[in-house]
Amino acid sequence: MQGDFDLADLKRRMHGAISVLRTEFSGLRTGRASINILEPVMVEAYGAPMPLNQVATVSVPEARMIAVNVWDKSLIGAVDKAIREADLGLNPIVDGQNLRIPIPELNAERRQEMVKLAHKYAEQARVAVRHVRRDGMEHLKRLEKDHEISQDEQRQHSDEVQKLTDQTIAEIDETLSVKEQEVLQV
Repeated sequence: MQGDFDLADLKRRMHGAISVLRTEFSGLRTGRASINILEPVMVEAYGAPMPLNQVATVSVPEARMIAVNVWDKSLIGAVDKAIREADLGLNPIVDGQNLRIPIPELNAERRQEMVKLAHKYAEQARVAVRHVRRDGMEHLKRLEKDHEISQDEQRQHSDEVQKLTDQTIAEIDETLSVKEQEVLQV
């Protein structure tokens, strides 16, 4: 009798943490323009905070420029303010109903800040994976306590969960290493 232990679910949840990490990393600047840089920007619009992509179209017309086409003229000031206050080191230039955002070269100090931020994101992903591991282990102990699985099965599944955790954390570390090299390249 196997109980209702689902290793695939734990794997899916752990890989969810990696997906979130990759999304966070895509927003980290590397000196090249990317629409993902503006992903975390929230604009105060119509009395509520809204993601930038719900009030404007974001595009990359050239390698070092992001263009934001605001749909409602009355929100241009709010969008400009939101981008400036997002702590991304960007200074939009208002051009009618558009904002042009030049991407400045990253200096050494800013690159180090980006690396620190990347490490913070990676640690959040590791913590998320450890939480999934803890949930899985607690579930296994409960199944054994309720006599739905044997002690041997519990040990075997615990080893599988630990192995999956180690693999996922190694993948997070590898992803961090790649991003770190990308940010530090001059």
